[in-house]
Amino acid sequence: MKELIVRFFQLESQGATLQREVIGGITTFLAMSYIIFVQPGVLSQAGMDFRSVLAATCLAGALSTLLMGLIANYPVALAPGMGENFFFVYTLCGMAPLGFGLTWQQALAAVLLAGIFFVAITLTGIRAQIVNSIPQSLKCGIAAGIGLFITLIGLEYGGLVVGAPGTLVRLGDFRHPATLVCILGLLVMLVLLAFRVRGAILIGILATTAIAAAFRLVHYQGAFSAELHLASTFMKFDLRGLLAVQPTKLASAIFVLFYLALFDTVGTLVGVGQQAGLLREGKLPRVDRALFADAVGTTVGAGLGTSTITCYIESAAGVSDGARTGLASLVTAALLFASMFFSPLASMIGGGVAVGVDAGHNPILRYPTLAPALIVVGSMMLKVLREFQWDDPTEYLPAFLTVVGIPLTFSIATGIAFGLISYSVAKLATGRWRECPALTYIFAALFVVQFLIV
Repeated sequence: MKELIVRFFQLESQGATLQREVIGGITTFLAMSYIIFVQPGVLSQAGMDFRSVLAATCLAGALSTLLMGLIANYPVALAPGMGENFFFVYTLCGMAPLGFGLTWQQALAAVLLAGIFFVAITLTGIRAQIVNSIPQSLKCGIAAGIGLFITLIGLEYGGLVVGAPGTLVRLGDFRHPATLVCILGLLVMLVLLAFRVRGAILIGILATTAIAAAFRLVHYQGAFSAELHLASTFMKFDLRGLLAVQPTKLASAIFVLFYLALFDTVGTLVGVGQQAGLLREGKLPRVDRALFADAVGTTVGAGLGTSTITCYIESAAGVSDGARTGLASLVTAALLFASMFFSPLASMIGGGVAVGVDAGHNPILRYPTLAPALIVVGSMMLKVLREFQWDDPTEYLPAFLTVVGIPLTFSIATGIAFGLISYSVAKLATGRWRECPALTYIFAALFVVQFLIV
């Protein structure tokens, strides 16, 4: 059996060992496992059942990671993407004028269509070519903008900032127990990250939960449950309702889903592949298979009841511990699958804390156990700012408008539109129109039409 595994995953030719692959797979799981708690906490804001989303997240992540390991032989894990989940909740399901006003069932249908589209263009081999047509400065701006967006939501989840009449936000009440828990949890994560502790985000979430329990904000509900909760979201997408949506909104929704997943996946594959020594003459072998695993994962995930599946940059943690082949992905997939059975623990961690009621007498929820993780993940996404071309206004200003547009309009789609439109105009106005790819002009024009019509 051992010889079969060594031969199938080509361990010797990759300079890998069975032990290092197992350790690397476990490390990757620990680094990315925060999504198990964060994803249901986020999607439940759109009205989805917490435990159903948790099961869908674990199952879709496990299946797509398994596929990545078996057909691409890459040590790369997949799960619902950070950024894509907030686009799902706050833009697709958000009310106009900031959101598209879709039901979560219609939003799942949009993810399904995007997944089918991913599969189609991956099989034709043009998916990677599309990535090259988008300016690098805008790719960086989108990543940083989503990072700020996630950070802003984390600050709101923790009660560090709150809405205020006459302005956008103001400082929250630091005397409230939920806010104190968030601050203490953030400090714990900071220390763990400073000492480069593996699984720092997961350990930080658990530590923050313990602090919240000490403040009697959360209560232990058990850890293990053999019962799966998929019925509430399984195959609940509303394709007919989605197709009845205004065409420009529908096109915009599918485009942004496509755009986000496209760059997340390719960027992660290149980054992790380079670290693992998988690149050959600057290119990734079997990249079409890796993209196929990602596309199938998104399609299956929509059927199960979760947002877009993408490759996780946290896979680099596993690579740093020796992972080099798809065997590590199989280990990570097995752990993701097993995580489905810990829904009571996840509900305690990510279920939310009531801190009052709004004008309609609905409970106001805060998520102090998840907020520190969101703030940390958001900060990590801002590393790309160093890559801005600060000596060229036609490059850095559109990227900057993307960065600030995403959090300040509370819409990833709108921020991307700011960047694409301003980049196109800047290149045209300065006579450098050849520097702007044709697809960028087309996407910018589509966004202008949407702004004028919607």
